Amino acid sequence: MSSAAGTPSDCGGHRPWQSYHTAYTNAKAGMEGVDREKVQKVIYEMSKGSKYFENEQKKEAITKLKIEHLRAQCAKLTDNDISHFQKVAEKKILELEASRDLSKIWLHTDMDAFYAAVETLENPSLKGKPLAVGSMSMIATASYEARKFGVRAAMPGFIGCKLCPDLVFVRPNFGRYTHYSGLARKVFQRYDPNFFATSLDEAYLDITEVCSERGITGEEVASELRDAVHQETGLTCSAGVAPNRMIAKVCSDINKPNGQFILPNDRDAVTTFVSTLPIRKIGGIGKVTEQMLHQVLGISTCQEMLQKGAFLCALFSEGSTDFFLSVGLGLGGTETPEHRLRKSMSCERTFSATNDSHLLFEKLGKHSYS
Repeated sequence: MSSAAGTPSDCGGHRPWQSYHTAYTNAKAGMEGVDREKVQKVIYEMSKGSKYFENEQKKEAITKLKIEHLRAQCAKLTDNDISHFQKVAEKKILELEASRDLSKIWLHTDMDAFYAAVETLENPSLKGKPLAVGSMSMIATASYEARKFGVRAAMPGFIGCKLCPDLVFVRPNFGRYTHYSGLARKVFQRYDPNFFATSLDEAYLDITEVCSERGITGEEVASELRDAVHQETGLTCSAGVAPNRMIAKVCSDINKPNGQFILPNDRDAVTTFVSTLPIRKIGGIGKVTEQMLHQVLGISTCQEMLQKGAFLCALFSEGSTDFFLSVGLGLGGTETPEHRLRKSMSCERTFSATNDSHLLFEKLGKHSYS
């Protein structure tokens, strides 16, 4: 297995996190070389007039109203207001900085194109082909060969076919994915018995103890774990190692597929790393929040959160502001979340458009009592 670990020894003394933005932009999840403008045009043309298109237009209209409201609030701020909120922001930043914890080593692991990789492992004839797991209604995941055409998860299958005429479809088999996920999780338990998974193909591990007990680095643990996962499952995974979970997740995406990226437990390394990091790469900042921050305050990177701290304090709730400033500082969770009892169960199925109320009530009834 190849190891694309981002460490100073790999780069002749160059600190890899300083050129993170370029690396991320050029190698994001196998999407390099994709004509994004062409993809967006195809999506627009293929979905125009559909229920999906109408719903997206409604959501965009709501977002536009939110942006206009924030702009109006921003325009009302006086110099005295800004001066006051600047002091509030500076106080918050000092308090947040004081909470920085560099004592933990977190590893985030993400299986590469998991569903597609499992299907290819089970059926080797699919290897090298542009593969979509899902249906014409919705794609659950796509192989890296398909992603080169702009095909991606959560995209309707008929649009995927337009982007990639040779796209091969395979129906999801969640029993199969659960099996392989279980094999990978047995490996994770060797390094952190209390690891927690966020999905079948992603998990967070606190490797602080194993590094200390065995006298090895986070880089060595990541490489060893990835090799073990491949040996046990036949699949590859990517990993990110960092002082907290938020940054570890970002790191695991840098050298995908089948690679790893290590960020040292050093404050300067962390702040340099996040300085050019696009805000959309942070979990919790979605499309709408990204648009509001960019179009109202001109914020595109995590560092700009700190530079516009006064305006964030003035326009957003205290909870949101604390989160934004924490992102700007590169702070994230360092403690293992408490185990919570399961409060619900879920079952998903993508339906074709239908007005058959009898069918819908039948399906609801079935899952309500299952």
